[in-house]
Amino acid sequence: MRRRVATLLAALGLSLPLALLPVASASAAPADKPQVLSSWTQTSAASYNAWNSARNNKGAWSAYGFDWSTDYCSTSPDNPFGFPFQTACARHDFGYRNYKAAGTFSANKARLDNALYADLKRVCAAYSGAKRTSCDATAWTYYHAVDIFGVAPAGAGAGRG
Repeated sequence: MRRRVATLLAALGLSLPLALLPVASASAAPADKPQVLSSWTQTSAASYNAWNSARNNKGAWSAYGFDWSTDYCSTSPDNPFGFPFQTACARHDFGYRNYKAAGTFSANKARLDNALYADLKRVCAAYSGAKRTSCDATAWTYYHAVDIFGVAPAGAGAGRG
């Protein structure tokens, strides 16, 4: 009988400290979330391609808790004059929303806007002649609109992104 009590007390003594350890939240994002976010919001084509690949496989990145919501180009046309700017606007929204959630939007806004412009110029690179000139001018207008008027969304899924 004493042996059973001693075994029970020993088991409780060993398990009690484990029960008192802080439990990591099941929703805690991986520690490299800021690095992943940064890598997906640079001006390069490689950054854009990595973000778009992740966007097409969101389930693999669900532990990070990224906000993938988008209103594309807000009140501006997503495909002005037939130029497909929608995906570039979606990446811009991704950057705005996730840096706002991280509390580091102001420090990253200029780079996010520059990445949008780089993405738009890559869209325009598919054209030539007058159509390319028109696309470049439209991209420049979109870039300056967000540079001047773009603000952090008021909440997830809301506002300009």
